[in-house]
Amino acid sequence: MRISHEAIYQALYVPARGGLSRQQSWHLRRGRTKRMPRARTRALAWAHVTEATTLKQRPSEADARDVAGHWEGDLIIGLNRSAMATLIDRTTRYAMLVHLPRQTGYGLIKPTKNGPALAGYGAVTMKNALVATFQALPVDLRRSLTWDRGKEMSAHALLTEEIGLPVYFADAKSPWQRGSNEHLNGLLRQYFPKGTDISRWSTPEIQAVAHTINNRPRGILGWRTPAEVFADRLRSAQEATVATIG
Repeated sequence: MRISHEAIYQALYVPARGGLSRQQSWHLRRGRTKRMPRARTRALAWAHVTEATTLKQRPSEADARDVAGHWEGDLIIGLNRSAMATLIDRTTRYAMLVHLPRQTGYGLIKPTKNGPALAGYGAVTMKNALVATFQALPVDLRRSLTWDRGKEMSAHALLTEEIGLPVYFADAKSPWQRGSNEHLNGLLRQYFPKGTDISRWSTPEIQAVAHTINNRPRGILGWRTPAEVFADRLRSAQEATVATIG
């Protein structure tokens, strides 16, 4: 006979009798007297994902990979809540790495519920870092960003409002929907191994890694480098902007 852990929890909490007593709940890590339904837990974790931001709403041109400016992104997380954001253009395979240093007070200020995220990839900090990164590009090269459902992107609406970059979220547990980014993260682990503190690397060092990756010839690009292909698209976007202004 096999019993799921959820069935055990439900039996222990005994909802028909009002759940656990307060004295009993003291022995639990979260201290709840009633069991929170798993469906509600998922809903809370993905509250920032709306119908308008699901992957099926992303422009179809992103799937064809013919038009540059559709990006995939994710985090690489290291020890002690260190992290960097990784971005890759679906068409040119050009990568951008975003340094996410810990905020002032990390390790000194006691974390509080709903308090500021000091690890470097809180929602607002993440939004600000992405705004600074994408603002350097012409509008034609920031058409969309596809991310997983991590809560670090909870401020995606502000990101879209500030620089006009729409954000779409892949389905849960579907890393293949961001395949280029997953491949990039695999390459990056050669430089930033799991189990290391990513904050030990400075912004110039991280950008040197991005430069190395962007200058590797790729068969899918006809053995040109992502840097070369992206430079062509960047030049075209800049010329189109000048022509429009003129």
